[in-house]
Amino acid sequence: MLRPKLPAMPQPTGTATPPTVVVEPTTITPGTPTPPPAPFAPALASPQPPVQLTPGTALALVGGGTAVVLVVGAVLVSMLLAVAVTATSVAVCAVVLRSLLNSERKR
Repeated sequence: MLRPKLPAMPQPTGTATPPTVVVEPTTITPGTPTPPPAPFAPALASPQPPVQLTPGTALALVGGGTAVVLVVGAVLVSMLLAVAVTATSVAVCAVVLRSLLNSERKR
């Protein structure tokens, strides 16, 4: 009841021959040349004034950048710590298994 039913493999009917490929020559027709692009017009001056950094905005940018660096650093350090703890536990398990297997052989 619980045994899987395997499909029957079909038997080959004859020798397989690769299909023949017919290669037909094609003619090359030259394309029409494209006209040269129009000269690029320089952009007009933007009506918005340039952004000026005040001491408050500069301090906010430095603070935001510092926060991003600290958060990314904390995430990376925690990932490294997780890898180190996992590697240590795997090493301890390997030592314990090796000790158990060696003690079985000595008896």
